Amino acid sequence: MEMRRLGKTGLSIAPIVIGGNVFGWTAEEKTSFAILDAFFDAGLNTIDTADVYSAWVPGNKGGDSEEIIGRWLKQAKVSRDKAVIVTKVGSDMGQGKTLKERYILKAVEDSLSRLQTDYIDLYLSHWPDADTPHEETLGAFAKLKQQGKIRAIGCSNYDATLLQASLDAAEKAGLPRYDVVQPEYNLYERSSFEGPLAELCVKEDIGVITYFSLAAGFLTGKYRSKADTQGRAREGRVSTYFDDKGLRILAALDRVSAETGAKPAEISLAWLLRKKGVTAPIASATSLSQLESLAKSATLQLSDDAMALLDEAGR
Repeated sequence: MEMRRLGKTGLSIAPIVIGGNVFGWTAEEKTSFAILDAFFDAGLNTIDTADVYSAWVPGNKGGDSEEIIGRWLKQAKVSRDKAVIVTKVGSDMGQGKTLKERYILKAVEDSLSRLQTDYIDLYLSHWPDADTPHEETLGAFAKLKQQGKIRAIGCSNYDATLLQASLDAAEKAGLPRYDVVQPEYNLYERSSFEGPLAELCVKEDIGVITYFSLAAGFLTGKYRSKADTQGRAREGRVSTYFDDKGLRILAALDRVSAETGAKPAEISLAWLLRKKGVTAPIASATSLSQLESLAKSATLQLSDDAMALLDEAGR
């Protein structure tokens, strides 16, 4: 499996990152373990999660995904140094969204405990915090790096202006900078990454791991109308994609699928892998068949004509 350099972090990751948001939500523990086993058997190596996953599920408290991953790490055949673990801090875990130093220093201990590991490979600020200076947040991360509790840092949901401000603050204060960005980016939602943010990431050699890479499942092609989403866990979000643009994208995916024999999900991820600046997309799986399909996308090569067709459909 081809490994990709993740910006200046020193980490090398496979082209597809497994999304841990479903662990403890739409994938119970036994299924989650089987998916993770198969993921690493396929030569892939990076797991994305967050401390807040999956607090939105009735009966869950947050940290559920990290706990499942931690138990898997303890019993897995994969040695800890072969797995790249990405988690996030700053979402509302009962105290509101915050990136205060005091909060981060406590939250990382909770994540390490749930993950049953001594270090986190990549620690992300999950959401911007307008009430906390960049210097305070980056200062907390600097302490954690010095202590060996985290290896690299990044941010999620930052636009180009905010990312540039954080880079300027890091340089001025002599603090570690964000070396990875995690934006929402897929065939349907392109404005949050394409343009200034993508250009800044390329210029500054910042790694990019995209989330909602399959638009909450819309780009898998399994939903063909709003009626198909009824009663599904992601009904509310997926139903919003059924407009003219969404239908154009599905038609384009069907056309490329007919030409290549690949599934829409595989094509959607392969499209991301050819976009300038993207290191790897995150994609979730709740079955072994879905996982097998995700792994195939890592080696799928789309033609220039297919890329142009997909680009035009999503404009």
